[in-house]
Amino acid sequence: MTFTIETEQENDRRWIAEILELAGVLAYGRTQEEAVARAKALALHVLADAKENWDAPHGFN
Repeated sequence: MTFTIETEQENDRRWIAEILELAGVLAYGRTQEEAVARAKALALHVLADAKENWDAPHGFN
């Protein structure tokens, strides 16, 4: 899987990072690197939760 991470510095100098392929996965940080790290961590939680709660169609694991 490949994801696109978009970053931007806000007017208050905080950074925001958003993973475009995962709706609502965005995080703030004091630095660009911190924002990206937080967004990646959140993405892992979102993906793990989706996998845990996914009702696989018959025949899939």
